[in-house]
Amino acid sequence: MLDKYWKQFKSGTDIRGVACEGVPGQEVNLTDEAVERMAAGFALWLAQKTGKDPAALAVAVGHDSRISADRISAAVRRALICAGITVYDCGLASTPSMFMITIDKPCDGSIQITASHHPFNRNGLKFFTRDGGLDGPDIEQILSYAQDNDAPPACDGGKDIPTDYMKEYCAHLRDLIKKGVNAQDYDHPLKGFHIVVDAGNGAGGFYASGVLEPLGADVSGSQFLDPDGRFPNHIPNPENEDAMRSVCKAVVDAHADLGVIFDTDVDRGGAVDGKGQEINRNRLVAIAAAIALEGNPGGTIVTDSITSDGLKEYIEKTLAGVHHRFKRGYRNVINEALRLNRAGVNCPLAIETSGHAALRENYFLDDGAYLVTKIIIKMAVLQKEGKSLESLLEPLAEPKEALEIRLPITQEAFRECGERVIAGLEEYAKAHNWQIAPDNREGIRISFGPDKGDGWFLLRLSVHDPIMPLNVESNVEGGNLQILRQLAEYFDTCEGLDLTPLHQVL
Repeated sequence: MLDKYWKQFKSGTDIRGVACEGVPGQEVNLTDEAVERMAAGFALWLAQKTGKDPAALAVAVGHDSRISADRISAAVRRALICAGITVYDCGLASTPSMFMITIDKPCDGSIQITASHHPFNRNGLKFFTRDGGLDGPDIEQILSYAQDNDAPPACDGGKDIPTDYMKEYCAHLRDLIKKGVNAQDYDHPLKGFHIVVDAGNGAGGFYASGVLEPLGADVSGSQFLDPDGRFPNHIPNPENEDAMRSVCKAVVDAHADLGVIFDTDVDRGGAVDGKGQEINRNRLVAIAAAIALEGNPGGTIVTDSITSDGLKEYIEKTLAGVHHRFKRGYRNVINEALRLNRAGVNCPLAIETSGHAALRENYFLDDGAYLVTKIIIKMAVLQKEGKSLESLLEPLAEPKEALEIRLPITQEAFRECGERVIAGLEEYAKAHNWQIAPDNREGIRISFGPDKGDGWFLLRLSVHDPIMPLNVESNVEGGNLQILRQLAEYFDTCEGLDLTPLHQVL
């Protein structure tokens, strides 16, 4: 059982903490000692997983652009080398590449030092084996070893081998584009295309110089490619409004054909079409689904729970696929896709509206660079046919209004409180003849006809926090307000919710 100190580091399927000073009230807890104990814990876990002696293991270590990366990388490598482990020091690297190195190199596992899109003062550890990323129980075991200060015995023979794996990773992506486009000038399939890259000063700058330019693309107008862990221009996050406004403007200013944007460690990606319109959230899911269902007729697409009704119609009517809504959380959608495939269901894609997209053809790895690579291939192929990405999205019906309201839970037993609120809402919905979605697998989703707002809402419990996110969409102007007013009548009967954010909208 983890005590309070070690439990604070568990963040779903990652380890995260405060790695440097700079934010008032947030003291550094990801110290060298804590990191070394975590790395030693991973070594013990990996030895048990592989059946090898710790000293016989090989582990790759990489990091994103955070200012604490070098310090934490040194601590991780010290602990591993002390145990006699061979360490491949990959330096600045994307998170997906740190999985791929376990496939391409004699690595038993890998550690990526990243905190995704979180603020500059935070950092963390993400772990991989050839089977993919670790799950929550694995993280708990590693932290349990760290808590007990369990470590492999000290052993000579550990070594630190500098490794530039990103060159091989880029070559892999270039080969995908060459084969996928199959241009007359095979080695320069992107000649004539203008593509803007926004790396947000994270680890994704390689995509412009290492993937696109060698294939003939014009990448002028690309921005924030240099790694800078202070993130001085905008948060590297395709869900961030400022970030998306910035890349949209860059595409328009450069008169580019396409823009792509990554989060800090490049496990998520987004895109912008030639008109400066976002290909994000439901639009990103739609394009990814269209790509994934090629060669997989009638296949199932797993998404998170907050996707729109228009997307479901697009997947099932336009693409003749099956839409399988599941829980929020990228590991949740990936694990559900893995489960469906094991059960004999043809499921080629798991994707969250946040930009986490995992294709079966790519080990169900959520890889932002792989996703935008597939989109670029699709753009080039469509151009040969006189079409565009925009034409591919024309049948997608999009809501007139969409918003998310986050309602804090004020009771200490927040999970039990949230479950009571959802159960009560289900009974309330039945009593008022509201249409409960039959395919919902998280919280409760209710649809309303034209006379009651012409849309839907989803109320769920946050994966980790004492929050109840409420997502609302409507097909008509003013519809969200109509839906919320009906819902407010139920919320007024609930205890344990802070309704201030809802009343601010009303």
